[in-house]
Amino acid sequence: MLSSSVNTNVGAMIALQNLNATNADLFATQNRINTGKKVASAKDNGAIWAIAQGQRADIGALGAVKQSLDRGVAAVDVAMAAGETVSDLLLQMKEKALAAKDPSMKTASRVALNEDFAALRDQITSVTDNADFNGVNLLKTGATGFQALANASGVSTLTVGAEVLGLGGTNVTVTTTQSISTLTGATAALTAVNASIDNVSAALARLGTKSKALETHVTFIGKLMDSLEAGVGNLVDADLAKESAKLQALQTKQQLGVQALSIANQSPQLVLSLFRG
Repeated sequence: MLSSSVNTNVGAMIALQNLNATNADLFATQNRINTGKKVASAKDNGAIWAIAQGQRADIGALGAVKQSLDRGVAAVDVAMAAGETVSDLLLQMKEKALAAKDPSMKTASRVALNEDFAALRDQITSVTDNADFNGVNLLKTGATGFQALANASGVSTLTVGAEVLGLGGTNVTVTTTQSISTLTGATAALTAVNASIDNVSAALARLGTKSKALETHVTFIGKLMDSLEAGVGNLVDADLAKESAKLQALQTKQQLGVQALSIANQSPQLVLSLFRG
């Protein structure tokens, strides 16, 4: 049984301790509701906060990887669009070269065909030289390809090789001076154009495969980022429904604690009744 004393009010001390504990819990709950997180800083839970920070770093790195892959996809798509244009130009050149092989063709007509052929030929150079995205050109003479980031550590990459479609190259064997102004020239040009059509088709197929690989990896990186973000959320996010219910309980408890402290503070006044006559 507690003694009656005006110097030491043990009941008030206990009531104040309980009220302080309730206030601390109430502050923590309000903080979780305000931030939406149960672990908002290292003070809340150092180990969990450190794990979450590490995962956030990986998520940020994967964002850079996705940007690199997106640039790669765009560069390949530009190259494919230009390559398809080159293929179409070669088809038109084949038509001109085949027409020029007609032995009965008059000289004036062959000259006119050759002018069309030369214009189409030179357009190939214009197309390949301008197939550029963000400084990357996979088609022009001297192109070297590029590498895109593939993981968060930066040690893995996806390589896309160049598919040079410039005149006089491995794929487009039509030379910069190829002509159909003579029957012999038309025959040679037709052979070169036919070989170029096959080579360009194969090059476009390779670019299509690379583009698909890049897009598949972009999708994977996106899913990986979503999974990591969900994992971090599971570690640090607060259950707001639970916290809301807890807030109401603590507010009620706080009010009761204030009343308990008020009652405890009145106990020394009871000592006065012992001295009344």
